[in-house]
Amino acid sequence: MSITAARGAPPLAPGTEPVPGYRILAGLTRTGWLDVYDAWSEERDCRCVLKTVRPDRRGERRLGERLLREGRWLRGFTHPHLVRAYDVFAAPEPVVVLETLTGETLSHLLHRLRRRASAADVALLGVQLCSAVHYLHGRGLLHLDLKPSNVVVDRGLAKVLDLSVARPPGPAPAGVGTCCYLAPEQARGGMLTAAADVWGIGVTLYEVACGDLPFECRATGGTAHRPYAGDEPDDGTGTGDPGDWYPQLEREAPPIGSRRRLPPALAAAVDGCLRADPSARPGVAALAAALETALPVPRRGC
Repeated sequence: MSITAARGAPPLAPGTEPVPGYRILAGLTRTGWLDVYDAWSEERDCRCVLKTVRPDRRGERRLGERLLREGRWLRGFTHPHLVRAYDVFAAPEPVVVLETLTGETLSHLLHRLRRRASAADVALLGVQLCSAVHYLHGRGLLHLDLKPSNVVVDRGLAKVLDLSVARPPGPAPAGVGTCCYLAPEQARGGMLTAAADVWGIGVTLYEVACGDLPFECRATGGTAHRPYAGDEPDDGTGTGDPGDWYPQLEREAPPIGSRRRLPPALAAAVDGCLRADPSARPGVAALAAALETALPVPRRGC
């Protein structure tokens, strides 16, 4: 959907400078609470991406705080598989400036190419996601929204987007994240650990390898795939809708081998991520090591 076609207050017009040194070129997308723009940075002499709270929701202080928190995290983080933030502005309205990424989101590639990734590409993607997640966990954060629309790939390099629902390990309300990609413990609510992001890696690799999710998705309140966007922020009640149905709470994920033939080590690694019991899933380091064995030339690091 074009940002100009979305409901609510109109977006900023091309040529507008929401903060000094940044000029709007065009609208990219609109979510339930954010507007995302293609913009020009005068200081850097290059394009960038601006995230702002929608004009019709700027009176909700928690939304601005959520956006600023994400921006400050990304501005302080430095990792080859995480999107970078250039600037964060609290006034006159909250604005986060992100790097413009070349390439396409995994969700777009899946729908555009209509072909499954090679086993080697799946394994490489998994190693890179593990690297990004390991970095976040080392800084006390769980991502909690790993999915194809939050990963941009360009010539084999993956970058993870969107820390809008990230939080430290600990108790969380039900439904934090995106319905179809939630670990069972995210869906039901309760204690969240690094194992929730291991599930997110696994379900992303499953969809990339097979072209579909391990479970039928029938979300009534789930979010669409939107680059740079982020889900509706939760205020302690979760982001899911009371009518959402979570099949991952009712049955185990079908083995990936039932959908596609893959090298045994790769298939076992993905299946291990999708165990219902968080304690039965591999740790991030063990998962990365298992995925590396499926690479044509095993490697460590980024």
